[in-house]
Amino acid sequence: MFHSSTPPILHALAALFTITLSPTALAQSMEELEAQLLEHPSLTAMRYNTDASRERAHAATGLPDPVISLGINNFPVFDPSFDTFLPTNKAIGIRQQIPNRAIREARSSEALQRAMQNDAATDMRFAELRGALQIALIEKRRIETQRTLANERDAKYAELEKIVQTEIDSGRPVVFRLAEIDVERAEVARTLAELEGQMSQINAQLIDLVGFIPATPAPRLIAGEWNGDAQAFHLVRVSDKAIEVAEAGVDQAKAAYKPNWGAQLTYQQRDAGNGGPGSNFSGDDWVSGAVTFTVPLWAENRQAPALRAAKADRAAARASHMAAARTAVAQYASFDATRRAANESILVLEQKIDAIADQVAAQLTTYESGIGDYSPIIDGEIAAIALRAQIALEQARRDSAIARMNALLVTP
Repeated sequence: MFHSSTPPILHALAALFTITLSPTALAQSMEELEAQLLEHPSLTAMRYNTDASRERAHAATGLPDPVISLGINNFPVFDPSFDTFLPTNKAIGIRQQIPNRAIREARSSEALQRAMQNDAATDMRFAELRGALQIALIEKRRIETQRTLANERDAKYAELEKIVQTEIDSGRPVVFRLAEIDVERAEVARTLAELEGQMSQINAQLIDLVGFIPATPAPRLIAGEWNGDAQAFHLVRVSDKAIEVAEAGVDQAKAAYKPNWGAQLTYQQRDAGNGGPGSNFSGDDWVSGAVTFTVPLWAENRQAPALRAAKADRAAARASHMAAARTAVAQYASFDATRRAANESILVLEQKIDAIADQVAAQLTTYESGIGDYSPIIDGEIAAIALRAQIALEQARRDSAIARMNALLVTP
């Protein structure tokens, strides 16, 4: 039980520690995992940033606070009073600055465009996290398959060791095979240890993504087809929104040439004189008012450089948009090439397995006819197991490439 004075960070670390040590993996559908993924802290932070930008867009259209002033005018210092000197009066005023509407709307548009850009970035981030989740499950399946095959391979080596020992006992000079088998079994043990380490890394990634270790099977993925439109890529959409932000910046810089207005009103009150020498005057009230506006007199040193900078930002955003399109297309092509290469490798490996199966069948027929040894048959089965482990690796490479391809594309 934690005390109320326990820092919140300790609660979070304790929860993570409990989740990490939990031996039970949770079985959930892929849809449930994606729903859990939507609550990832990075996505939550981005949604808060979007909300903040939208609120700023609303605030940008408002007027600055009015300024209230209270004061006295022409108050005598050596004979302090309000009824001895004619110009002495009390004043209360209000002043309101009114920035030009164009610049306020441009600022609001810029904040709104930033919110839309952040929405696009949030969608891209979710696609990346979903791809990472899929890849983690794919790698988990690959590790489990390779671990099973490694254990099968070790069992075959144990069987082969007995057969070789039998051959040695029968007088065949094959003692060297025992040393080879020991080396191969040591390699299998190293592979199992490496797979165990990889599984720990994958489990850590899953905890980072969804907060626990799911027992969800890896999804069957189909590569999304790119229609040739650069806007189909998340990266391009985000950079496209950056152009809109820069356009709003240009509008804001242009609006700075327009006048900012202001209005002020002052109410003044004069007390009646006290009737003494020079103080024979009646009290009175009057109002003073004025309207102000700015003139871009120093535009060459202020507005003009700001406008040039805004246009440069826009040009940079457009160039970044082109770069993003090239990058996205290149990444898609690269992942697609990896997918196709992995498929071709799988076909070749399967052909090799079929060829080994034919060889093993032929050797078994020869052995059953009383000719030859049984150890080549086990060797063939071990070679087939090794090829199946390579197939598992190529399948993971193919499916991971598909997951990365799909993460690049905007899905409905």
